[in-house]
Amino acid sequence: MKVSIGQSEIRGAVKAPSSKSYTIRGLMCAALAHGTSELVYPLGSDDTEAAGDVLKKIGVEVVYGAERWGVSGGNLRTPDSDLFCRESAATLRFMTAIAATIPGGCRLTASPSLMKRPLDPLLGALRQLGVKYFVDVPNSAITVKAEAMRGGIASLPGNISSQFVSALLLIAPVASDGMTIRLTTQLESRPYVEMTTECLQQFGVTVDSTPDYREFQVKSQTYKAAKYVVEGDWSSASYLLALGAVGGETRTENLNGASLQGDRVILDFLKKMGAEVTVAPNSVVVRKARLRPINADLTDCIDLLPTVAVLAALAEGESEFTGIARARLKESDRVASVKSELEKAGVEVHEERDRLMVVGSKPAGAVFDSHGDHRIAMAVSLLGVAVGNTMIEGAECISKTYPEYWDVLAGLGGKVELHGR
Repeated sequence: MKVSIGQSEIRGAVKAPSSKSYTIRGLMCAALAHGTSELVYPLGSDDTEAAGDVLKKIGVEVVYGAERWGVSGGNLRTPDSDLFCRESAATLRFMTAIAATIPGGCRLTASPSLMKRPLDPLLGALRQLGVKYFVDVPNSAITVKAEAMRGGIASLPGNISSQFVSALLLIAPVASDGMTIRLTTQLESRPYVEMTTECLQQFGVTVDSTPDYREFQVKSQTYKAAKYVVEGDWSSASYLLALGAVGGETRTENLNGASLQGDRVILDFLKKMGAEVTVAPNSVVVRKARLRPINADLTDCIDLLPTVAVLAALAEGESEFTGIARARLKESDRVASVKSELEKAGVEVHEERDRLMVVGSKPAGAVFDSHGDHRIAMAVSLLGVAVGNTMIEGAECISKTYPEYWDVLAGLGGKVELHGR
């Protein structure tokens, strides 16, 4: 599908979608808890559907409602077929660990692009815990064979993906001997691990950690069924907030100002860049302003790279973003994707392994490639609103996290036309 966007005057109020990260974490915790849990305001998207479908195959009952999902877990069984995780990295990584708690064997598969992304650190940690696995490279599959999850000590790096740490934390309580998780490098994207421990707490599980989050100790415990309320997603909200900064004014609701989500820092970035930001208890208003360049460390908010890079392209002067190396391991190499798309708009971009410099100017519209990456597609839509004459190819990829985005953009006044929907 292609989307064309003309220069637009943006104005209106919109509700931020629910958090994908919290929805998937809630599903996993509910699956490990005996009894029926209720997820309130969960996100419906490709990734969360992938998580629900996989859980059904291991004996979890998931009943979908408009604003509430019922999840009955606690009796996991060996699946009759492959666990296809689609393009959801969180689902693949969390389920690889959960598979280690299911007697028998689980064969996990995913899209070819996802299977190319790192998984070895998690598999290595599971091997330290006595878990056996087999990687079928030609068929892009992983078979995890487990007996009783006893637990013990597992070491792994903390600077490749926080999801590896979260995956181990999810299964640590069901290990008969508990689990100690030690990180061999400094943890990056720490807020996502904090989100995991917060979710675990909601389901009755306690995690002890050192202040620097280099070691976690989890005793053997029992998950308790819970009513779990999913808050709004700051990652998806970043595009709505940025639309106000480049196109007029937006009021984004359903946002928790005290959230642990690292991407909440988008508010600080917008303020530093000169946008007019007004924060209320459950909403944020952003108004258009002349943007200034910014220097920002994205170590703990790596998903914001496409958003802030596009904002930087519309600012006058050179912006610098560091702590971005892990962005190369996402749905696309986001550093390279951002560079190639901004250059199509006539923007000067300099790329290093862990640093990106964007020289703001007067970008022009162009035909952009989404690279099959939802965050690239939504980020370049900001350029379309600001300068017009924009076409985005592969625009359907937004269904991964924010299926309604093009309709929402049009509802805010965006001049949006869909081709081949």
